[in-house]
Amino acid sequence: MGPRRLTLYGGPVSATLFWQGFWRLADPKISLASFAGLWLGACSAAAYSNLHWGWLALTILGVFCVEVAKNASGEIVDYDSGTDLAINETERTPFSGGKRVLVDGLLTREQTAGISRLFFLAAVSIGLVLVFLIDYRILFFGLAGMALAWFYHAAPVRLAYRGLGEAAVALAYGPLVVCGTYFVQTSTLSAPLVHVSCALGLHVAGFLWINEFPDSRADKAAGKRHLVVRLGTDRAANAYVVLLASAYCWLAFASLAFPGATGYLWGLVGLPLASFSAWRLLQRTNDIPALVPAQAASLGGFVMMALGAGTGYLLSTPGT
Repeated sequence: MGPRRLTLYGGPVSATLFWQGFWRLADPKISLASFAGLWLGACSAAAYSNLHWGWLALTILGVFCVEVAKNASGEIVDYDSGTDLAINETERTPFSGGKRVLVDGLLTREQTAGISRLFFLAAVSIGLVLVFLIDYRILFFGLAGMALAWFYHAAPVRLAYRGLGEAAVALAYGPLVVCGTYFVQTSTLSAPLVHVSCALGLHVAGFLWINEFPDSRADKAAGKRHLVVRLGTDRAANAYVVLLASAYCWLAFASLAFPGATGYLWGLVGLPLASFSAWRLLQRTNDIPALVPAQAASLGGFVMMALGAGTGYLLSTPGT
């Protein structure tokens, strides 16, 4: 008896390959960026009122759906542009090189497009539930998030190809996810949280930034002119240090400038990992295998920033 086969928007594929492909599109490593923002927003809301766990679950599911849809649509664009095909095995790392579900034959183009459509539709449905049952202003967070997810790769905007992808990531994984999560729970915004979310967004953008170094040769050849390609690796390495330093300076400013916000200072626990990541990149800028620990430290840095800031604020707020 042969392996079980599934069909999704074009052609059968073995169940094993399909779920391997879907797992890559879900990408638990990159999903930590969403989790970090969700944690920070939820902890900030919980500092003042009981969380509505049902709304939080829908928020998490909605963000997950957008992420999978964006990754799937991006796979098609990067494959068609030649970016994924131009990357060789020596340039791949656990954090860069694309999901490669098409290159490695895990999914067909039609199946990947079907996953993108299905998960975008699911995200829209979840967003509309939150809009109609909680607050119509949630629509603005949803529209902004969907637009950034779609146009990150898609024509005619193609943010990732025009040197605007880093800014899009900073906005999406910072203010949109963090403040959106907070708004779903409270129907308000918090000035210090907006600033802290911007700091987190810069750190997550830094993770994207360092992941662009191994891909830069292939991306340049395929016309994907993100900021590492535009600056060149040496200048981009220096800019990475400035980016992470700015994130922690912004966090410190927000924590000290607003009354009652000092609990966010616990986000500084991510600084040692961020510092190691920056140092390693400066020392081994063009040594791709040596950059893997720096990539991992960058990811760990923003996760620790979010965990520390959110937990610290929750525990330091009177009455919680």
